[in-house]
Amino acid sequence: MESPFYVEIFCQQKEHEDERICGDVFVSKRIKEEGRIIAVLSDGMGHGVKANMLATLTATLAANFTREHKDFKTIAEIIMNTLPVCSVRKISYSTFTIVDINQHTGEVNILEYDNPECLILRGKEIFIPEWQHIELENSNRGKELRSTSFLAQKEDRIVFWSDGVIQSGLGTPKYPFGWGIDEVKLFTRSIIEKNPFISARKLSQKIINMAIMNDNYRPKDDTSCTAIYFREPRKLLLCTGPPFEKECDIELAMIVHQFQGKKIICGATTAEIISRELGEPIIDSLEFEDPDLPPTSSMKNVDLITEGILTLGKVTNILRYYDSNTTLGRGPADQIVKMFLESDEIHIVIGTCINIAHQDPSLPVELEIRRTVVKRIAKLLEEKFLKDVTLKYM
Repeated sequence: MESPFYVEIFCQQKEHEDERICGDVFVSKRIKEEGRIIAVLSDGMGHGVKANMLATLTATLAANFTREHKDFKTIAEIIMNTLPVCSVRKISYSTFTIVDINQHTGEVNILEYDNPECLILRGKEIFIPEWQHIELENSNRGKELRSTSFLAQKEDRIVFWSDGVIQSGLGTPKYPFGWGIDEVKLFTRSIIEKNPFISARKLSQKIINMAIMNDNYRPKDDTSCTAIYFREPRKLLLCTGPPFEKECDIELAMIVHQFQGKKIICGATTAEIISRELGEPIIDSLEFEDPDLPPTSSMKNVDLITEGILTLGKVTNILRYYDSNTTLGRGPADQIVKMFLESDEIHIVIGTCINIAHQDPSLPVELEIRRTVVKRIAKLLEEKFLKDVTLKYM
């Protein structure tokens, strides 16, 4: 069943000023066979390594048990009973927000425990679904959770955060009691009113940047913001490698010509084939933005042309180590990663004609066969960035 919309999810984080590890942990899983996406944000007690361990345990348990269709009360009881108890405060403490989305039906289930309440927007307006209160029993008596379910619509957003966002600016003249949930919600709405189609990535970054600014760029707590955006999918096509059969050159060119979305060509031979078949000249650039890679080229109706296997290898490394603190440059690989992150449906066409140059034993081992590199990129895009990726071999 085709999904009625694409679900974009991004979490931006900043650690406490004295720490190198963030005590908030974000976990997301795409269950392809069920058409489900699960996102969890957990805030461990304190900050640093100890907080990170508590939050990692909580977020992992929450994601795994939600995947198994456990009811919210059961999930909460298991998490509370599993967390180690603090030797000083005699409590096992880690807050969490769980969002479970069914892409086929649009059903959204949210569970919150002690995290600041999330913001749900329908377009530019705040949407308030009916919330249920769940009281835990036995050893967890007195602890209360909030849950809600609703059907998402296109252009809906869900934004949730750790208390580092809400309490930012605490003790400053402007926000003596912290930024506060009401002000945070007003700020988020104002961003969307100015830019109705802002991506989840940019929205969460803007909220975190403002929270950090409230603390004079020295955050007093781990600070996290996750944004979820239900929208029309943004499509991207990447072609790399010449087809195995020369007769398929025109088919490859027509795929590029007819595709509705952004287009990238990786590889000089691939670009020459498409240029020849479509009758469009390639314009070379002489600007070396990355000392490790040749410069990019351009062609009418194609967004980016780069060198092939070396560039894709670097793309793999950037994606593998990418996190919310990564800053992308202007090099060819960085440009491809940026376009990947801004896209939802990524279609990759891989030519299977073997390039003799890649079989030269004097070349570095890292210069792998194109198919292997592309499969690694596809796996990273699907598992780490929750992108919809299709591979077509020619």
